[in-house]
Amino acid sequence: SEGAGAGALALEAERPKGGGPRAASTSPSCPGCGPPGPGAQCPGTPRSAPAGGAELSAHLWARYQDMRRLVHDLLPPEVCSLLNPAAIYANNEISLRDVEVYGFDYDYTLAQYADALHPEIFNAARDILIEHYKYPEGIRKYDYNPSFAIRGLHYDIQKSLLMKIDAFHYVQLGTAYRGLQPVPDEEVIDLYGGTQHIPLYQMSGFYGKGPSIKQFMDIFSLPEMALLSCVVDHFLGHGLEFDQAHLYKDVTDAIRDVHVKGLMYQWIEQDMEKYILRGDETFAVLSRLVAHGKQLFLITNSPFSFVDKGMRHMVGPDWRQLFDVVIVQADKPSFFTDRRKPFRKLDEKGSLQWDRITRLEKGKIYRQGNLFDFLRLTEWRGPRVLYFGDHLYSDLADLMLRHGWRTGAIIPELEREIRIINTEQYMHSLTWQQALTGLLERMQTYQDAESRQVLAAWMKERQELRCITKALFNAQFGSIFRTFHNPTYFSRRLVRFSDLYMASLSCLLNYRVDFTFYPRRTPLQHEAPLWMDQLCTGCMKTPFLGDMAHIR
Repeated sequence: SEGAGAGALALEAERPKGGGPRAASTSPSCPGCGPPGPGAQCPGTPRSAPAGGAELSAHLWARYQDMRRLVHDLLPPEVCSLLNPAAIYANNEISLRDVEVYGFDYDYTLAQYADALHPEIFNAARDILIEHYKYPEGIRKYDYNPSFAIRGLHYDIQKSLLMKIDAFHYVQLGTAYRGLQPVPDEEVIDLYGGTQHIPLYQMSGFYGKGPSIKQFMDIFSLPEMALLSCVVDHFLGHGLEFDQAHLYKDVTDAIRDVHVKGLMYQWIEQDMEKYILRGDETFAVLSRLVAHGKQLFLITNSPFSFVDKGMRHMVGPDWRQLFDVVIVQADKPSFFTDRRKPFRKLDEKGSLQWDRITRLEKGKIYRQGNLFDFLRLTEWRGPRVLYFGDHLYSDLADLMLRHGWRTGAIIPELEREIRIINTEQYMHSLTWQQALTGLLERMQTYQDAESRQVLAAWMKERQELRCITKALFNAQFGSIFRTFHNPTYFSRRLVRFSDLYMASLSCLLNYRVDFTFYPRRTPLQHEAPLWMDQLCTGCMKTPFLGDMAHIR
């Protein structure tokens, strides 16, 4: 199901009063229930069912109704709103007591931007395409749609397909778009040789750029995906021939020009109150860390004048005194891998100096450089360093995999997704999907004509529930974290490249500076997870679950 897993939240209900724990059901006909015990009978077993025909169909629908009632009874209103949007979530155990040095990216990490920035980027890049790349004037009729795309999507350049891919390289059917129009599932499967699977050699490389497929991983890519889809939509709608690779490059170059020409920097600098969010909270986080004796550094690709104005707005004129090292225009991710670029010092006006850098001084500003010189000059190594950034590839991947730093991912979309997960509609939809899936799995042994009709009706309902749940997050692509049941490719990277993830840096204010984050043990498929379908069909392995099956 779409969204962060809410798997067994219903299991938090009270145990029934009176009576000892009942033995777990162990029917041999129930997958995963284990060897049978004396006289054991699993409610999911067909042994006591009618032989077939209409009677068997009625039996299946009776089981269906029993399960619906049980799901309803096990989900009281208070089971919703259990997740905190301001919490920090751990992929790996980490104690802040051991962290001595905190590092930060700037854009979408120290500085959170309002969504109002996206239409500005879209409009400027659209106009660049028309005026400088001589694209059709008709493209100007398109406006930015903030509800169209989500972060983490893949774009197949040669097929002009924007799509959502799961952790196993499968396209989620119903989430492939060419331009602004959905591509039928049958066509998607045909385009990839009769499968939904994208081969590894075509998929994104280490930094999200494969030979023919690009993954959009940062928040700035939202207007880029929207513009790319609008331009393709115009060309297709007017029957204009075009080379997919040229169109893709022109759009990405136009988006790049918005950044290179400093247009985005100008908009933000002219109205910081409008575009910069949570500046006071950023100041509170930095001040708190310094007060507890932590060392801070900043590594950003943005220019000094832009960072300086933003930090003065959020923190004050003495912001540099909070940081032991400040590096601008670092050119990440090559900053982490290319040893050739030396550090250059900037003066107070931002002009380059020519002296050789033998140490990194507090209060000074440095440009470019590389991580290897940074490590040599600071001696900040390994797990005592925690670095925060919003881009899983450019900010975090190298630091975790090659250098052993701890990493924290800033995922602003997390706040909205958790608020959706906390709704009663999502919780009931997800729980019933899981229960219905378990019922389908256990009742598929019935293959007479009437039973197949019942199973087909359940399959149809399950698919409808999946689509409803998906649309709660985004009508076209659903949640950034899940396909119908698997993690997305974005989630796979998030888990691989970050120890912690959170909606904003301000979430740190909710925890002590010596707090230890413990990831929840995520059950593997063979580890008897407490899934809702096991609870509702009575296929449980512990006395506790045996008790829970009889709650009404």
